[in-house]
Amino acid sequence: MRFKTAVALVLLGLLTLLAGIGQKTFWAPAETVTATASAGEAAPLTVIDQKLRTLEGGTVSIRVKGEGSFLLAAGRPDDVDAWVGKTAHNTVTGISDDKKSLQVKHTDGEANAPSPAGSDLWVSTENASGELDYTWSAPADGDWSLLLAADGKKPAPSSVSMTFPNDTSMPWAVPLMVLGGLLVLAGGALLVLKPKGGASRDGGSSDAGSSSNGPAGKASDKLGSPFARRARAKAAAKAGERSSSARLSVVVAATTAAVLAGGAAAAQASTSSAPASTSAAPTTSAAAAPEAGGTPVVLDAQFRRILEQVASATDAGDAAKDAKKLAARVAGTELEVRTQNYKIRSRVASYDARMPVRSTKLLTTVVTDKREWPRSVLAVTQGEGNVVPQLLTLVQQSPRENYKLVGTSPLQPGTTFPAIVRGGTESLAAGDKSGLLYSGQEALAGLADRLTKSNSTFKSKLVEGESSPYIADTLSYQADIVKDGVDGKFAFTHKVVPENTVVFRTEDGGALVLGRLTFNFDGTPKAEGDKLSIGNDAAVLAGGKETTTGMVLKFAESVAVYVPPADSKDPMKLVAATRGLVGASFK
Repeated sequence: MRFKTAVALVLLGLLTLLAGIGQKTFWAPAETVTATASAGEAAPLTVIDQKLRTLEGGTVSIRVKGEGSFLLAAGRPDDVDAWVGKTAHNTVTGISDDKKSLQVKHTDGEANAPSPAGSDLWVSTENASGELDYTWSAPADGDWSLLLAADGKKPAPSSVSMTFPNDTSMPWAVPLMVLGGLLVLAGGALLVLKPKGGASRDGGSSDAGSSSNGPAGKASDKLGSPFARRARAKAAAKAGERSSSARLSVVVAATTAAVLAGGAAAAQASTSSAPASTSAAPTTSAAAAPEAGGTPVVLDAQFRRILEQVASATDAGDAAKDAKKLAARVAGTELEVRTQNYKIRSRVASYDARMPVRSTKLLTTVVTDKREWPRSVLAVTQGEGNVVPQLLTLVQQSPRENYKLVGTSPLQPGTTFPAIVRGGTESLAAGDKSGLLYSGQEALAGLADRLTKSNSTFKSKLVEGESSPYIADTLSYQADIVKDGVDGKFAFTHKVVPENTVVFRTEDGGALVLGRLTFNFDGTPKAEGDKLSIGNDAAVLAGGKETTTGMVLKFAESVAVYVPPADSKDPMKLVAATRGLVGASFK
């Protein structure tokens, strides 16, 4: 009986051990799984939802096949959705339960879209022809979606496969190997170990019923001792064998229970750590709404790329004195000023060119975390041709438009640029005064009043002198015109252009306000027959140098003002300012 039990334990142990090893080797699941999108309804755009990047954990590889050239772009989910807009598109939303198929949702809409190539929304792009292998990794913290397109008119590639890391955990493998080893050891021990018998020193039983208690017992022993001793010894041996087997069985059973309990716990832990579902049902996410505050609208790499393209466009326009070369990257005030500057310089060689835009030496950037459009960003640069650092204002009006330079202004001498959170700062509405001494609108209106009037009530509310020479220079220029122009009556006004105002929160709770003022210089002859003369630069725009009816010169002023927080007693400070002649006419 003991031999049979031992052999059974060894065989059971070997089978259990083999099962455990098999789960780690020939029965082990594949390290990756590949899901493929079935051909669906054609659309000019395909979006790959951001949750697929982290759905199974680890790195995701994507293979795309299409006819001809196509593009894969990576961007924030809300940026991708905003660019897609109302265009018909397919969205890869998830994978099936068996992890063999990608689930795709079709959305009807407009049949065509512009080509997404070159959009400032993308943090990176990959161009391919026929086939593309792409490793999907996050360029920065947060969620990222992918966009596939040909040219916005042709169907986007429909053959998409994604390879995900697979769950290779086999929680029963180690417990089975341990259990198998214990069973083999138990069987071997049963074969080797001798059972403990119940015989006494003389080979007889120590049973109380067989002991010699008085003469009758002794007589009985004497009469039947040979046969009785052999019978009792045999019975004791069997009893010992049964006792040993029982003890071994109890030990094996207890060990097995412990191992099985550990395996069940491991299986439970593995199950709880796995994704709750691989279903592709769409979920509400940042893709459907602007992301939370703190997410900058552009990363540093994007900003540098944008700035390089802006600088390249302005260089080309400045060199050729051709405003058409600016159109792709310059707009608003800066386009108006540079266009007139080119016109004047083509006739007046001595007229100063606008300060060049440089991207080689980027001193600092200001990026908003406001996800709605229009979006504004700032850069402070200084390169060859910049006597002092220059503040550049760039605006993206809508998702499908790129950032354009709308204002440039040199920093005031000796001015320290206010500290602003680089990871994405709050932008405020022009009329928002929360936490500030003045709203952006009030700050620019105060500056405009001070530039217009020598006795302005804002005289004490703005820093003046060497650190803000623009105010003093402007007031001096206006006073000299009045003094020297004996034949004319002159008036000067500086007015805010409200739609150009941009406000960024600074680290100290204050704000940096940027905007445009329109500076009008109005002149009228004092008496009939009196003549007013204008400079060669204004004459190019007015069509002549003298007038007897009067004239109006118009300048565009790009300015930046620092506004202290509400609890501060410090005055506002003009950080940057410049002006450019944009119009001249006779009355």
